[in-house]
This record gives sequence, C-alpha cells and structure tokens, in this order.
Amino acid sequence: MSKAAIDINNLPYADGDFFAFEQLLSTKEQDRLAEVREFLAREVKPIAVDCWNRADFPMDLIPKLAEIDLVSPVRRQGYSNLFAGILHAEATRADTSIATFMGVHDGLFTGSIEALASQEQQDAWLPDIYSLKKIGAFGLTEPLGGSDVAGGTRTTARREGGNWILNGAKRWIGNATFSDWVVIYARDVDDNQVKGFLVDTATEGYSARKIENKISLRTVQNADITLENVIVPDFFKLANANSFRDTNKVLKVTRLAVAWQAVGQQLAAFDVARRYAVERSQFGRPIASFQLVQNQLVQILGNAVSSMGMMVRLSQLEDAGQAKDEQSALAKAFTTARMRESVALGRSILGGNGIVTDFEMAKVFSDAEAIYSYEGTHEINTLVTGRAITGISAIV
Repeated sequence: MSKAAIDINNLPYADGDFFAFEQLLSTKEQDRLAEVREFLAREVKPIAVDCWNRADFPMDLIPKLAEIDLVSPVRRQGYSNLFAGILHAEATRADTSIATFMGVHDGLFTGSIEALASQEQQDAWLPDIYSLKKIGAFGLTEPLGGSDVAGGTRTTARREGGNWILNGAKRWIGNATFSDWVVIYARDVDDNQVKGFLVDTATEGYSARKIENKISLRTVQNADITLENVIVPDFFKLANANSFRDTNKVLKVTRLAVAWQAVGQQLAAFDVARRYAVERSQFGRPIASFQLVQNQLVQILGNAVSSMGMMVRLSQLEDAGQAKDEQSALAKAFTTARMRESVALGRSILGGNGIVTDFEMAKVFSDAEAIYSYEGTHEINTLVTGRAITGISAIV
C-alpha cells in the first residue's frame, strides 16, 4: 500500500472508542460532547505544543473556556458523572495542561466550595467561579508533605477574634501564579484538625512563585505559595471543612477525574502514534504495515479500552452514590500504570521523532509523568486498595 492510498483523515475508529462506550451517554450528552470536541480541536489543539514549549499559559483562552461553559457539569448542569469523565478525558486528549487547569479550577477548587462551603458561602462565591470571572487554585500539598499530608499538615491556622491567621507554605499549586482565590487547607492549632479557607491572593502576606524547569505540564503554572500571617475573615473559613475526612470528600471525586485523564492521555498517544504509523514510510511502505508496529498500536488501544471500561463502571457507581474511596484509588493506580506503558509504546513507534515536541508524542510522553504522580502516587493508591481488601494498613 502506498502512502498516497491512505486517507489519514478517515481512519477506522477515529475516536478510539473501540467498544463504543460513548453510546452509554444520552443523546443530549453525545451532542454536548461533539460540541466540546469541536471547540478543543479549534481553540486548544493548535496552540498546545507552542504553549508547552514556552511554558506559558494562554490567558486569552480563559474567556473562550468561559463561553463554552465547562465548569461543574454534574452539580450545576445536571450531566452524569460518566459524561463528565469522558469530557475530562477528551480535554486531556487535546492538551493535558489545559485539562489540568480545568481540573484544578473545576474539580479541586470548585469541588471544595460545592462540597464544603455553606449555602450562604456558595451563593456568594459560586457565580463568579462558574463563569471563570474568578480563577481558583487548591492548596493542600506542601514542600515537606505530599503523601503524608493527611496527618502531617504543617501550614497552621490560628483563630484570633473574628479572623484566622494562616502561616506556612504550599507547593505544586496549579494556577496559583494568576488565580484570584485559593482554597488553603491548614491545621487548626487549637484542635489539630485540618480546615479549609478561601484566601484572596491579593491578601497581604500571601505570595506565589512559579516553579521553573518542569519536564511535564509545562503550560500549567505551578507555584510555591508562602503564607506569612495571612488574615482570613471568619466568613471565608469553609463551614463544612473541619477535618481531613472532609477534605477527602473532594479528593475521592478528583482522583476519579485524574483516572479519566489517564484514559485521555492514552487516547492521545494512540492518536499520535497511529497517524504517524500510517504516514511514515520505511523500506518503501508505511510502518503501520509492519507486524511489530501493529502489535504496539493494539497494545496502546487495549490499555486505553481496559482503562476506559473500568472508568465507565466507576462513574456509574458514582452516579448511583455507591463509589468508594478504594475504588477510586484502584482506578487511579491501574489506569496510570497502563498510561505509562501506552505513552512509552507510542514514543517507541515514533523513534527519534518521539523525543521532540514537533511530533507531539514527546509532550504526551512527558505529561503522563505528572498524571502518574498527582492525586496520590501509584504506590499510595495501591496501598489504599490493599488496605481495603485485607483490612490491614501497610502505608506506615
């Protein structure tokens, strides 16, 4: 078969949904997904590699994201968790950094407000959050605390009259260099419980410094946050965030979302690798005609489909109010492990061209490393699942 005989714009299974999981969505949800896909193809894909190379966030994209109205598809717009998951996978497929920006603002930040703020607080804050007039960030991880932050939060909160005084530091906080608000989780020195606070980033004593020299999610503006006697009025203490158990209500859902990102990352790897395989000729024919290349492509697809199947069922359980923490933990561990294998296979198919962003796979490959680590490392999520099936904790 000659290269000219291949129609790269009309390949079989163009959407990569080999088992037709999207048919489980309602007609309304399928139409909405098609609308968002068109938006991502038009507004995000063309700029993604350049922004990644420059480690620069496209601020002019925010009004366009506001117009397409992606924030809180389940709680506010009434869509299913299955739709929300597939939507997040599609955003990741287009660009992991923009999907992560939305995951921080929508999942972690907005999710904290929706789950842990009082109705009065929600009424005051959510309209601007939903419309992206106020951009949010989520401050939990610390310079010396990642996996152990549940019991080792070093950032402190001290009640003083009608205010709270926050001191400490947070690290790896996405969106924090330009966010208007950030939810900060801090340990109350009086009762030793982790509590949540909405902090205006213009408040005196708050500072955020961009983390440089990343090899993953370069478009995302991660920051080191410092809080030095930051004064937070009592109204901005999240009413229902009074222990880390409350914080975990947010993390259970966002861990599910990150597992969907792992699906999207695998579909991105499949897209790039398959297109390259049918376009690239060696020995006088497309490399897609070689058995070993087809084997690698099928392995990527199999990983993506198995990951998606797990996520479809977990999303259905979430819709039914039956999903458990350990199920989200297993999903995050499993899908990201498959993702790591998939992007490595994709990079291999591209050979030397797989290590330069000109061919996109290098970006897909590198971004996978962040997904593998955030929202709980593979090891911690494995042990959370192990504890659930044995009744014995092996974490410490």
